[in-house]
Amino acid sequence: MTGPLELAALNAACAAAIDANRLEAWPDFFHDRCLYKVTTADNFEKGHQAGLIYADSRAMLHDRVAALRQANIYERQRYRHVLGLPLVTADTDGLVSAETSFVVVRTMRDGQMMVFAAGVYRDEVRRDETGAWRYAERIVVCDSQRIDTLLAIPL
Repeated sequence: MTGPLELAALNAACAAAIDANRLEAWPDFFHDRCLYKVTTADNFEKGHQAGLIYADSRAMLHDRVAALRQANIYERQRYRHVLGLPLVTADTDGLVSAETSFVVVRTMRDGQMMVFAAGVYRDEVRRDETGAWRYAERIVVCDSQRIDTLLAIPL
């Protein structure tokens, strides 16, 4: 069985890349064929497939970062993730399923801070050819149905 500390290290490194505005490094935490989706708890429970953010490959994640850097216009902001410890829910044939609670505090250019998002990561991870853990799937399930229109940076 995979240790929760290995998954916690993966989660922490991924969050640190986002929090430090190293967004170009963020897609590298995923397999080439992957799923990244941001949704609400209500939509997740109802089985709705669409997401507020949806990407089904690492290439799409790179495209999202490129759009954030070059095309999208949004107010400068910074995230700070606070992560719980992962709870391993399944470990079968090298594919590990886990849930990790999160809170994201957003700091705006003027210094205003607010809890931007809270919820749970529903992850499936497996090792790549180098032995490193990577996300095969990351479903970001936000507790609130109210999603700020400034959801630009990945959660």
